[in-house]
Amino acid sequence: MVDTLDVGPDATRVAIVNYASTVKIEFFLKNYFNKLELKKAIARIQPLATGTMTGLAIKTAMNEAFTEQSGARPRSRNISKVAIIVTDGRPQDQVEEVSAEARASGVEIYAVGVDRADMRSLQLMASIPLEDHVFYVETYGVIEKLTSKFRETLCGVDPCAMGHDCQHTCVSTNTSYHCKCWNGYVLNPDKKTCSLQSVDSCAMGHDCQHTCVSTNTSYHCKCWNGYVLNPDKKTCSLQSGDLCAMGHDCQHTCVSTNTSYHCKCWNGYVLNPDKKTCSLQNVDPCAMGHDCQHTCVNTNASYLCKCWNGYILNPDKKTCSLKRVDPCAMGHDCQHTCVSTNASYYCKCWNGYVLNPDKKTCSLKQAKMELVEDPCKCEARVAFQK
Repeated sequence: MVDTLDVGPDATRVAIVNYASTVKIEFFLKNYFNKLELKKAIARIQPLATGTMTGLAIKTAMNEAFTEQSGARPRSRNISKVAIIVTDGRPQDQVEEVSAEARASGVEIYAVGVDRADMRSLQLMASIPLEDHVFYVETYGVIEKLTSKFRETLCGVDPCAMGHDCQHTCVSTNTSYHCKCWNGYVLNPDKKTCSLQSVDSCAMGHDCQHTCVSTNTSYHCKCWNGYVLNPDKKTCSLQSGDLCAMGHDCQHTCVSTNTSYHCKCWNGYVLNPDKKTCSLQNVDPCAMGHDCQHTCVNTNASYLCKCWNGYILNPDKKTCSLKRVDPCAMGHDCQHTCVSTNASYYCKCWNGYVLNPDKKTCSLKQAKMELVEDPCKCEARVAFQK
């Protein structure tokens, strides 16, 4: 079993507690960090006298072997503590209570029975699930058959040593492994193979006057528009000729100057802030001519006519007419009746009344009586209104 473990100060640490009628710690977790020396120490162990004080052995392991003073890692590091109890008889002391105490302290217990071992005692000692922690073999000679079962669960198993498919380097974790690439390589999406890393040579430093362009393993220099690369392949000189003909990024028209170029837009378009692209110009249709009698109002793509205050738009949507206003409806001071005219109003009195000199108020009309004489010499009293 030791052969399957990755033994070391930062890997698996091993201690042996030998017991019969007495208990002896053969060596502690802090004693051997080399697999070869560990195997030699195990080979030197001699069996003790008869007896099976299993409960005492568990208590000794919990209180003495699994302590930080004896080489156990701090509990805060969350490193598994595993006890494998191998017995070939019935315990001579109580195991149920001390086993429960050990499990509660964080010790995972595997119970291996040999020959006449008591299965009930094995089950009382082992961690759950019992089917994964209780084992039985006929003789000590075949106990190594259990190695593969322990190898899958014990801490310190080196998954890389058990086989891997990493192209470069296998890195073991607690329960698995991952692949890592050598320097200058990157891990491919399959998480197994590696590819040569693409290095940005320009980012690592260059001597280009204008622009550095990285290639797979090196770089080359490039000049800005209107310049040519000098024979030293690093510096640039101003190029003579039609710079627009040499390539430009104007959307509409390129205009060459002595040392550069600028972009120009077609009629009806304006140059955008990037100085390269063009947008349709907002045209004022009113400024281009209209047939509105009063006011022309510009819209996005056309125009409409509007009249001055006091006028209304005629059905032709172009000309305007004076708006008819009812002066009486707008307020008056006639006592009786208000009569509107085109631009003003006058007051009128009800029947039987006359308009006073103020042209606003009305007074009751008075009756006048006169005595007349007809040819028949009859007297008549006639009343009439004047």
